[in-house]
Amino acid sequence: MQIQRRDWLKVSSLALMLGWADISKGASLMAVRVWPAKDYTRVTLESDVALKTKYTFVPSPPRLAIDIEGLELNPSIKEWVGKIKPDDPNITGVRVAQNSPGIVRMVFDLKQAVQPQVFALTPVGAYQHRLVLDLYPTAPVDPLESWIAERTQSNDPLSDWLNKQANATRPSASNSPTPPAEANAPANTPAGNASITDRLIIVAIDAGHGGEDPGAIGPNGTKEKDVVLQIALKLRDRINATSVKGSPMRAYLTRDADYFVPLHVRVQKARKVQADLFVSVHADAFFTPNAQGASVFALSHGAASSSAARWMAQQENKADLIGGMNFGVKDTQVQQALLDMSTSAQIKDSLNLGGAILREIGGVGRLHKPKVEQAGFAVLKAPDIPSVLVETAFISNPDEEAKLSDPNYQNSVADALVKGLQKYFERNPPLARKRST
Repeated sequence: MQIQRRDWLKVSSLALMLGWADISKGASLMAVRVWPAKDYTRVTLESDVALKTKYTFVPSPPRLAIDIEGLELNPSIKEWVGKIKPDDPNITGVRVAQNSPGIVRMVFDLKQAVQPQVFALTPVGAYQHRLVLDLYPTAPVDPLESWIAERTQSNDPLSDWLNKQANATRPSASNSPTPPAEANAPANTPAGNASITDRLIIVAIDAGHGGEDPGAIGPNGTKEKDVVLQIALKLRDRINATSVKGSPMRAYLTRDADYFVPLHVRVQKARKVQADLFVSVHADAFFTPNAQGASVFALSHGAASSSAARWMAQQENKADLIGGMNFGVKDTQVQQALLDMSTSAQIKDSLNLGGAILREIGGVGRLHKPKVEQAGFAVLKAPDIPSVLVETAFISNPDEEAKLSDPNYQNSVADALVKGLQKYFERNPPLARKRST
């Protein structure tokens, strides 16, 4: 479909000449949500019936045209344009008009070329039918390079070192790159950076849920995705100011804002930056409001350690369905990541890590269980990174919901988590070891 400038002018003029109510017939658009992120921008159109679409990408200037059949344009669509923020990394603006009888055209003016994924989601949870537009930059964001750029902007004394290691790990340099967590620091380490040693400890912090997936919602409306992100940010700051026996620690966040990251992508990101540990932060819910206390989980190869642990894993593994993952993508890496690649050694290390965290977090408040539980959590399936999932409290309990929203409690949880990480590394010094990417 070749789209000319004069066609846009005709479409725009038609939209201005016709009243919104006059061109509205068919489905009702119930909500429009925009989730900008460095990795990609997601636009979600929620409607009362499934929508049929055709889309075309025009490279110069970059824009995406989507024709939607049977969409009812109502006054709420006018408010949509204002949802595109100036700092959106991918979208400049959006135009909506009646292209032909029964077909509405949406045109996204883009800041760069994208690889769009457009897919439909059937009703789930509180959502009705959703049409999802994921706009991925043609040049994808590299987690390691993005993380190093953040460290440089924050004037981290390790940024120069990390840049050198990133250059060394690019495919052109070697078929078997040396990960930054395993490389030796250069001999000319600047004076004044005495804390920089030959071993950098990288901890991947995973704030659960995000974007379309709110996670559990407390009785007073507190969303899990919000409180766990706040805790994750506090934990990041503490990790970045911590060292273990002279080895500096640095945190990497799988998400640093309110957007959705599929479960397997969280694992891929942690492996890309060669994380030594993976800690997923959550705030669980249960059938009754009486459940209380923090929990720590590791992966299980077989049966879950309890029926409650199995239920928790089932709830957390629904994130891709609620958050909206495009399961139709034929990506071998995606398919492989969905398999259980865990190893017995990884699970053993994860249990040790979980025990160290559980002992520290028990000093903050009540524990739901006195030991690390195990179940088939998809987000813990990195084959070479000890991984745990921490349920910081029950957001379904009104008292604990209030605590989760309290910055003082969030600080206490972050303090306990970083102490647990320190204790783990004191007993299990990080060693150089080869990992696949």
